[in-house]
Amino acid sequence: MKKYTDIRTFDQLIEVEHGKIGTASRNAYEENSQMFIVSEMLKAARKEAKITQEELAQKTGTKKSYISKIENGKGNIQLSTLIRIFELGFNKRIGITFL
Repeated sequence: MKKYTDIRTFDQLIEVEHGKIGTASRNAYEENSQMFIVSEMLKAARKEAKITQEELAQKTGTKKSYISKIENGKGNIQLSTLIRIFELGFNKRIGITFL
């Protein structure tokens, strides 16, 4: 049974729920979290541009099914592909921050 009574910060909650940094379960959580963020950014940018998944796929040389997978957090995306989608699809540049 998980112990929640001593939790005071969000980081402590994440550790209780998903394990310590570097563990397999924590790594999976972090990867899924990042994929969720990317998928939400892509959906928001596409809706702001008022284009369909099909139109975005055509502009970026991908398939609608691939765009759908990424938007639903089901696919894996390479950084180069993400950059291409934002540059060609939305005429936007993306920045990366290392923490």
